[in-house]
Amino acid sequence: MEQQQDISVKEFTIAELNVRVIFNGTQRNNMSLLESLVPFERNFGEEELFFELTIDDLLKPVPKDQRQLIRDFDTGNGITSVHMLHDGGYQYIMKDIKGNDCCLLIADADFKNCRCALRGNHDMRLFGLNNALMLVYAFAGSFRQTLLIHASLVRYKEHGYAFTAKSGTGKSTHVNLWLKHIPGCDLMNDDNPIIRIIDNKPYIYGSPWSGKTPCYRNIKAKLGAITRIDRASINSVDKLGPVEAFASTLPSCSTMKWDGPIFNNICDTVTKIIETTGIYILHCRPDKEAALVCNKTIAT
Repeated sequence: MEQQQDISVKEFTIAELNVRVIFNGTQRNNMSLLESLVPFERNFGEEELFFELTIDDLLKPVPKDQRQLIRDFDTGNGITSVHMLHDGGYQYIMKDIKGNDCCLLIADADFKNCRCALRGNHDMRLFGLNNALMLVYAFAGSFRQTLLIHASLVRYKEHGYAFTAKSGTGKSTHVNLWLKHIPGCDLMNDDNPIIRIIDNKPYIYGSPWSGKTPCYRNIKAKLGAITRIDRASINSVDKLGPVEAFASTLPSCSTMKWDGPIFNNICDTVTKIIETTGIYILHCRPDKEAALVCNKTIAT
């Protein structure tokens, strides 16, 4: 049997929202699974709590007669099975790319109180816990005008510029061109930055989730623009109208279309971003000129 330990509580502030993680039980679950969250660690005491996640490997799946399978989702790095619970909450079973069970997550309807059980070796547990936290953050955020967006994010003159694209199209490549050829730029996040509407103004933040690039920065900037990358033989930039901007931005956001309140909240937040921020499409080659043309258009 695994040796038991006392409950351990860790607190983090991510994009100015307070998250509490409770490790309950086995020594295999500890801060070594959350190294990317270290820059966000902060004891926030009695301040408002965004959500709480308790990790307890004794947690069991909800009985089959109390849940309904929504579908199995291919996340690109594994499969996540989503079940809706009869009480309005959700159950998620997360498998890695090898098909190994890594995490069982059970959330209430507003994702404010969540529990999970981790499985397997250290890498499987790390995968499961970080995906659970990212998922809970995204959907709890829907109630707070907060979005987790799949993008690469560069900062230039106190503004954050987010680049979206289909996997493999080259958003990281384009951001690296900004970093190389445009003085004064720095990388804020390379995969999952956070956008928040605060006092009717959009801000963008670094996050603990940055894909294959270890860029876990607890920083904030005004949102300058969101630009979708489209490979082309000639470099050019088009500003999108409201309908095209919505269609371009929404697929980059973590959503649950079958959950009316959450999906509507996310759509409302995307609409607010479009009302306050330039949304563009960049037709480009992967070269220096593309970065210069883009910067001149969207960062003026």
